[in-house]
Parts: sequence; C-alpha cells; structure tokens
Amino acid sequence: MKKDKLRVAMVGAGKWAEHAHLPGWLRDDRAEVAVIVDTVAEKAAGLKEQFDLPASTSNWREAIARSDVDVVDIATPSATHHELACFALEQSKHVLCEKPVAYDFRETLEAAELARRKGVKTKLGFTFRYSPGVQYAKSLIDDGFVGQPFFFNGYEQNSQWLDPDEPLRQVFPDHDPKKIQTSSLEGYGAPIIDIGHWWVGSDLERVTGMMTNFIPERAVRGRAGRHLMNIDDADVFIGEYANGTLTSIQTSFVTIGNYPGVEARIYGEKGAIICRLVEEAGVAETVRVATPDAVEFVEHAVPDRFYPAGGHAKESWRSLFYANLIKDFIDEIQDGGSRNQGSFADGAWVQEVINAVETSCHERRWVDLPLSR
Repeated sequence: MKKDKLRVAMVGAGKWAEHAHLPGWLRDDRAEVAVIVDTVAEKAAGLKEQFDLPASTSNWREAIARSDVDVVDIATPSATHHELACFALEQSKHVLCEKPVAYDFRETLEAAELARRKGVKTKLGFTFRYSPGVQYAKSLIDDGFVGQPFFFNGYEQNSQWLDPDEPLRQVFPDHDPKKIQTSSLEGYGAPIIDIGHWWVGSDLERVTGMMTNFIPERAVRGRAGRHLMNIDDADVFIGEYANGTLTSIQTSFVTIGNYPGVEARIYGEKGAIICRLVEEAGVAETVRVATPDAVEFVEHAVPDRFYPAGGHAKESWRSLFYANLIKDFIDEIQDGGSRNQGSFADGAWVQEVINAVETSCHERRWVDLPLSR
C-alpha cells in the first residue's frame, strides 16, 4: 500500500491519547490525524484545539466509517475495545488498539481472524516492545549474543496506586468481592509477557501463579469515598516455554518504584541482558549485558538506529516508545508485506497466558497451554 499520507481516526481523548498516541502520529509526516472521537464531546474538542486537528466528534461509528480514514487508533476503556476494533475491521480499516482487545483470548483470536479476512494490519499497544532498548536487546538475541536461553525474568512494578486515595480506573466497582478481580496481571503483566514471548521465541507450555490484594479499600474513579475492592494489585507466576526456557513474571502497582517500572532479563548459555525501562536520573531506559568471561554487568549505549526521528535517551518514555510503535505500524502498512509484529494474534497469545494464570490462581493448580478453543 503506497500513498502520500495515512489518515487516522483517533478514538478516545484521554491522557494516554494526549501524551502518547497523538504525539506519535503527528511526529511522522507519513500520517495525519483526520478526526478525534470521544463520547464526551468536550474532551474531543479540547484535544482538537490543543493539537490543531481538523475535526472532532462524539459519534464513533460515523468517524470510523469515514471513507477517507485508513487507520483507527483505539485508546478507550478496556471494556469497549472489542466492539470498537471489530467495527473498524468490518470497515476494512487498519487498527491500533490498546490492550486488551478482549478479556477472553478467544474473542481476540476472532478479531485477528477478521483482520486476516479483510486483509488489514493490526497492532496492540504493547508500548514497551518498541522501546529502543528492548528493540536493541532483541537484535542482540537474534545475533546469538545470549545463545540458548535458560531464564526470562520479567517485572512491571511501580507505586502508581500505593496511595488508596488515588482513584482506580479500569476496574468494575460492583464486582463480587469474594473473588479476586484481575487488574495488575492484565494491565501491567501483558507488556512484559509480550516481551518474554518475543525474546525467548517460544510459546509457554504451562504456568502456575498467584494474585493477591494488599490494599483492600480504595477510591474508585467516579465514586465518592473508599470502597472494598478485592483486586489483584500484585501477582506472580512461573512457567515453562516449549524450548525449555523457564520464566518468572511479577507485577504490581503498589510496590515502591517509579512508573512504569518495567524490567526484562534474559539469561542464556552465552550471555545475559538486563533491559530496565524506568525513567531514572533523566534517562528513559538502560541496557546492561554480561558474558561468561565478563560476568559484571556493564551498560551498553543503544545505537541511534533504534530511535525514532528526533528521539533520544532523555526523552519521556511515553512519547519515545510510542513514536517507535507508530513508526513501525506505518512501515508495516505502507510496505504491504506480511510483517506485522505485536498484532492481534500476538495479543491473543498474551491474553491466553493471562487467562491461564487466572485459572491457576482460582483453582490453585498448574495450567497447561494452549487452552481449549
């Protein structure tokens, strides 16, 4: 597909659209945002003015169906993603969607199949896969630096909701408090599960894990006071990949640390890599490596080729990583080939792992993968 510019319908006018999605599209001269949509018309109009966009609306169906729109970018509450994404795919639009597409991996697989039938590309908001450091580490892995992988350890830990009066979002306030509600595992586990799958290059065969609730009473967005909320605010699971690699994944939004708190570690027969995606001392990320002959980890500078145009190590991770994601999606669409990393199919795999860990936690057992279709 070759054309002068891809035209984008931005669906959702929240903070993530403001700080990541819109700056990413506007940074690349191969795309332009044709319209911004939000069910709260004033929010859409506000970002229209802020970013000098041509149009805003509260009618998402009308905006997505516009004949001059090529790409639909969905940054709305999670429960709305599946309906919006499938509607856009039915209109034969390329779709970028924040995670998850759906809470059940089977619905994400259905959306991936719909995209295949329509001949369009999809991409999940796996922001951290597109950090220059993670991309550089993957190139080292592909070049044989690690050799056979033995372990992948992943963390996404921060203190974003350590304060119980910081209003929660993306939760169901009326959920049955007798059963723990998935939260951190899905919102924070997905990106690091995705990196592990990508780096290890193999599917998980079995998992066992736990979810827990450390802070039971919390403020909830849109409601006054604190409420009893039995949510997963911390979790951990272990697993085994088909190629024999072992893994542990740990996430939480009540552990001391700077947001987003992502760290990916891979250890193999020839080398080890630690990629820390945390803004510290004004730097968005660090990559450290070690080998059998030099076991003390040393920092490696990320080569310039892994940065988007104008990007640098001291840029905010929000704009830096997302600019790389959008650059990659535009590349895939305009190249017209089969390459489509971080697609809905990848999202379905990640969601399947999350669903397996949920089952493991609730039933207190190992769960084999793949799950039944």
